[in-house]
Amino acid sequence: MAHSRIWRSHLGGRGRIWRRGMAAARMAPLSDGQATITCLAAVAREPKAKYWEQALTVEEVRVAPPQMGEVRVKVTHTALCHTDAFTLSGEDAEGKFPCILGHEAAGVVESVGPGVTHVAPGDHVIPCYQAECFEEDQKNDACPRCRGYRVGKTNLCGKIRPYSGRGVMRADDSSRFAAVSDGAPLWHYMGTSTFSQYTVLHAESVAKVREDAPLDKINLLGCGLATGWGAVANTAEVSPGSSVAVFGLGTVGLAVIEEAVRAGASRIIGACSRRRIDLDSAKFARAHDFGATDCVNPTDVDVPIQQHLVAVTGGGLDFTFDCTGNVDVMRAALEACHIGWGVSCIIGVAGAGKEIATRPFQLVTGVATAAPIIPAHPPDQVRIDEYVTHTLPIHDINKAFELMHYGESLRCVISMHPDEVPGS
Repeated sequence: MAHSRIWRSHLGGRGRIWRRGMAAARMAPLSDGQATITCLAAVAREPKAKYWEQALTVEEVRVAPPQMGEVRVKVTHTALCHTDAFTLSGEDAEGKFPCILGHEAAGVVESVGPGVTHVAPGDHVIPCYQAECFEEDQKNDACPRCRGYRVGKTNLCGKIRPYSGRGVMRADDSSRFAAVSDGAPLWHYMGTSTFSQYTVLHAESVAKVREDAPLDKINLLGCGLATGWGAVANTAEVSPGSSVAVFGLGTVGLAVIEEAVRAGASRIIGACSRRRIDLDSAKFARAHDFGATDCVNPTDVDVPIQQHLVAVTGGGLDFTFDCTGNVDVMRAALEACHIGWGVSCIIGVAGAGKEIATRPFQLVTGVATAAPIIPAHPPDQVRIDEYVTHTLPIHDINKAFELMHYGESLRCVISMHPDEVPGS
């Protein structure tokens, strides 16, 4: 998951992003925001360890009007992320059920609540699970992160996180979702809940994009691609001629490879761990296509993968990236760094209670760790289409989780209104 540092310049908060050709989504008539909407949503009634086995129910839900500082969005497309699966599996300590998952999406503003000025009905937007601090808030020290905003360290909003972590909205500490079947509340997820045809977000969690940006593609910018790109460009700051190792070759790992190529890295190694299921060397062909110079299957070497990488790089890599969420892989990534100056960037989300263990000496002489933020690139310098391997309608969302679990997809995009959007 990405820390969204420069959403407005990258995603076009003032309208600068992409020029790819897809007809704009056909919208239902915009409302005045006062009516409750009944629509379909994929609901997670309870956690399920085998999340890929029909864990969600597609059912009718009611979505209440936006209140003060809120935006109601018609979600046109949403993609699956491993973080959704992580919560659905029950490993997420903050998981609150029943809920509506989803956080990587794009859509159209349907209505806004009082006090919202930066977006209006009809605007095309991307939900941001990491809320952005508004300038007027940082001037008033609205939250503990405001000082970081003023000195250019972050633009993340601290005042929204306590509510999104509990599945409620700030205005009244309650949910905007309710099940049609029994009227019971359904909790929000990460402040986004994009597995619903309509969702309500805090205004700080909405980034405006250009209307000609293809909604069935730019939804990936809400999490996976921006995570990988930002880890390389803004957090680790990979330099020309450097060596890089990427652990985990899914969407985020490939985005790391793509950005490392743009940064001018001279050697990019795609790697896995003995504890991971993605040991299939067939993934290496895709990694090479995105720019990896080498790929290593740990079952092909006689020592731990980090020892092998240190040996073949003459003392360790300049930069390593964990894209798995596995703490053993995180340790391998850390220990594969050059002990004098290496930087290891941890991107994956580990389960509740998991800890990284390594020798203290590993940190004595200069290894650094980091977490990602987002870069800015002209549209013609990034790849998005290649990450979308499947597109399915909302009714088949459980199939999408199955594809993800078995490693048969990178990003599966869910068309939330398949009867309305051309090309669904």
